[in-house]
Amino acid sequence: MANKNFKLKIIAPERVFFEDEVEFLELTTSEGDIGIYKNHIPLTAVVMPGLVKIHQNGEVKKAALHSGFITIFPDEVRIMAEIVEWPDEIDKNRAMEAKIRAERKIKEGGSGSQLRHAEMALKKSLVRLEATK
Repeated sequence: MANKNFKLKIIAPERVFFEDEVEFLELTTSEGDIGIYKNHIPLTAVVMPGLVKIHQNGEVKKAALHSGFITIFPDEVRIMAEIVEWPDEIDKNRAMEAKIRAERKIKEGGSGSQLRHAEMALKKSLVRLEATK
């Protein structure tokens, strides 16, 4: 049987977050959700806040991925992430507090840039909370 795995490398500013062979990868790009198997068409895309799901050896590992870039080759995928966290690295209480703060700022309104900043903070906190479920 042919090898169905491809190399995945996720790099964050402070560390190599993940580097191994995987079967399938799911994440969100600026164009929407994407699923990647070996021999995917080459592509470069912007990564949006969301869960990254790594399918490996019949199991699924999930992490909170906040933004970055993905480059896809037929047998290798590289993600340059601004922030990426395993569920056990996330402080759930802190994420909940950030969610409440962001929702309050959105409700209060403000300038366009303040509102966009609050919306992004809300997305990040929701991704963190989703990763801990």
